[in-house]
Amino acid sequence: MNGAVLRVGGLPDEALDAAAAFYEQWLPRALKQLSPDSEVLTIVLSGAAYDHTDWRRAAARDIARAVAPQRVNIVAGDDEGAIAATVEYLARAPGLTGQYLPTTGKGAGVATG
Repeated sequence: MNGAVLRVGGLPDEALDAAAAFYEQWLPRALKQLSPDSEVLTIVLSGAAYDHTDWRRAAARDIARAVAPQRVNIVAGDDEGAIAATVEYLARAPGLTGQYLPTTGKGAGVATG
């Protein structure tokens, strides 16, 4: 799969301010990373308070709809291992798009036992 990862940094702590900054500063960068031969873009955000969930879900969904059939997902968290595992999983999951995936310490697609 031909994919890209965009790491977003420096968003404000307040949810409304963070959403505004994301759309103003980071959305144009995300769209530029989706070249015609790109299949998937994973946007990585740091962890945030619960009140950021709605705008992040909406961003993942709306960006994915706008660029279909290319895929876009948003991953969030502060555990680099969990983020890496989730990004890798998304690269191998051709049906997944428009999802907001907050990570935990275990990551996605990692067998535990």
